[in-house]
Amino acid sequence: MQILLHGPDAPAWAPRLRADVADVTVETSSTEDEAVARIATVDAFFGNISPRMLAAATHLQWIQTPMAGLERYFFPELQAHPVVVTNMRGIFHDMIPDQVMAYVLAFARDLHSMIRRQLERRWAFDEVRVLDLTRMTMGIVGLGGIGLGVARRARPHGLRIIAVDPRQAECPPEVDALWGVERLDDLLGESDFVVVCAPETPETRGLFGTEKFARMKAGSYFINIGRGRVVRLDPLVAALESGHLAGAALDVFEVEPLASDHPLWGMPNVIVTPHTAGVGAHPEDRRYEILLENVRRFVSGAALHNVVDKHAGF
Repeated sequence: MQILLHGPDAPAWAPRLRADVADVTVETSSTEDEAVARIATVDAFFGNISPRMLAAATHLQWIQTPMAGLERYFFPELQAHPVVVTNMRGIFHDMIPDQVMAYVLAFARDLHSMIRRQLERRWAFDEVRVLDLTRMTMGIVGLGGIGLGVARRARPHGLRIIAVDPRQAECPPEVDALWGVERLDDLLGESDFVVVCAPETPETRGLFGTEKFARMKAGSYFINIGRGRVVRLDPLVAALESGHLAGAALDVFEVEPLASDHPLWGMPNVIVTPHTAGVGAHPEDRRYEILLENVRRFVSGAALHNVVDKHAGF
């Protein structure tokens, strides 16, 4: 097997891959010109591929992408090509769910309000409002690796957990009910916390707008750690200002960075984080382990992990 590692990780990963897998020839490239010159004979490729690079690849069977979300990865030639594409799904299975539960617990214990009072140097015991999570429902939109991780983190806190997903058919033990996406409105009406873990696809882009926020349970909380363009911010702001939603926590946005004059920054019931839910101590090691496992599988002829539907985008 011959693989081309393309991009900034190539110099560090090439010697590791050569040492970890005996039956593999590893090439590297850092520019598109270098990749075009070396890709003709390779069986596999790691990195961001361009139409020019794909056109030069005459033996390519498998592409391992360096990221989990692929909303901007595919182009028509790649979608039409028979090459198998895999992604980095799973590397954020604990980090992002931890962030979600940090949001939930902050709302449940009114920490977001108390931090603001601390900055004001104001002792306001009688203003504290807390939630009983054991009487509440969490609705998860997208039960992939991150969504399932959220369910596993939420379960010990006593929340009832429901979810919708377009692919998952078997309900895991951490989830009380799993429905198809056609029941999204039912989930919104029953949930005290709605957590968006969905990828950005043509079907999900702009999914949460005025109509979906109106469907949400009055007094509920909205959390988005999926993709920014799944949620329209103007209708969200309107739902918060009207009091229909009790609060929101957002790590991703339609346009990033979030403009400094955007109203979300100043809303006392909103938590804004700058796309940091996936930040962890050892992300490159996790990405390398997925690449390594799939290289071993490719060499042995086993089924690859994290195969992506190139037309659906996930």
